Formats: sequence, C-alpha cells, structure tokens
Amino acid sequence: MPTLHVADASPEDAVLVEGAVVLAIGPYEELAEAHQDARLRRWPGVLLPGLLNPYGPELLEQSYHPDPREADTYGTAPLTGDAARAVLGTDQARLGASARRGVQRLLAHGTVAVAGELKARVVQDAVRRAGLALGQRPPGLPGPPSFSPVPLVLLPRLVAGGPARFAVFDVPDRAALVRAGADSCVATVIDGRLVYRAR
Repeated sequence: MPTLHVADASPEDAVLVEGAVVLAIGPYEELAEAHQDARLRRWPGVLLPGLLNPYGPELLEQSYHPDPREADTYGTAPLTGDAARAVLGTDQARLGASARRGVQRLLAHGTVAVAGELKARVVQDAVRRAGLALGQRPPGLPGPPSFSPVPLVLLPRLVAGGPARFAVFDVPDRAALVRAGADSCVATVIDGRLVYRAR
C-alpha cells in the first residue's frame, strides 16, 4: 500500500511512497485525489530531502554514546576525545553499540546520509543496517563535529523513481531550518521506512 507524506508548511511538496521508492511528488490535493487508497501521514513543518552529516567518523567512531543505563557514570551526552577513548579502548562490541546509538541520534536530526571514511567494520555495519547513504565529504569542514552542523547540508531534491529518503522539520520554511537547526526534526524516512518520529 502506498503512503502519502505531507507537511503542513509545504503541501505543494507532498511525497507518495511505495516500498523504498518515491512514486510521485506534487501538490497534496492532487496526489490525494489520484491515490485515494494511500495511507496518509501528515506532519507539521516542511518536508525536505534530508541532511548529509559530514562528520561520520567523528560522531560514530571517535565519540562514545553512553547507554541510558550508564547515565549515572557517563551522563547522557556523547563523550569525545580522551574520555571517549578511555571508555571505548579496543572493545569492538562496545564501539558497535555506541555507533548504533549514535546513528539513532543522527536519524533524530534528519540525517539520511553521512560522509567521511568509516574504518571500523562494526560502525560500517551500524550505518548500513540503518540504511544511511554514504556521501562525499565537503572540502573545508565548518566548526566542530555536531548532529546539527553549520551550515546544514541538504541533499538534492527528491525525484519520482528515486529512493524514498527524506526528513520533516517543524519549521515554516528552509530559512527557518537554518536558524532552528536539525533539532527541529520530527520525522526521518529511509527506504520508505519511518526510522525516526518525534514523540
């Protein structure tokens, strides 16, 4: 069954998805009329192609994302530098678990692709299993690694027949997304699957 995604601030960019593919893009009313059998997912804000995060290695291999059960010991924010190295050591299982939690944080920020050379097999596996695409790392990275880097890197426009990979941000337009940052993500879709939804 196809699914029709529409965001309140961008109804002209509704997306009809079936499986992992975009079937059509266009005004919500036209797509809804032509595909009355489609399941409807309505979101606040704007629907956009999703973000490329250029800091794949820094966020997934060089940071430690604590398990919630470790909050008393490590807190809830990612550890970096010497603190991350001290926790991770050479424990590949721990690195893999941390990378999976890091991937979940990326998805919660509208990330659908990462860039940078990922060397650890367990990290590559976490990225692949989540369905994140691998992109080109832009030259001259801005500022420190972040889940909401500045500037945000939006992927190219969605096309019919292309992968159903996009994100929805609770902002009125693209300019507001730049100001609000990727923390405004309310939904992320990869290969047609809803992989993140804000509560």
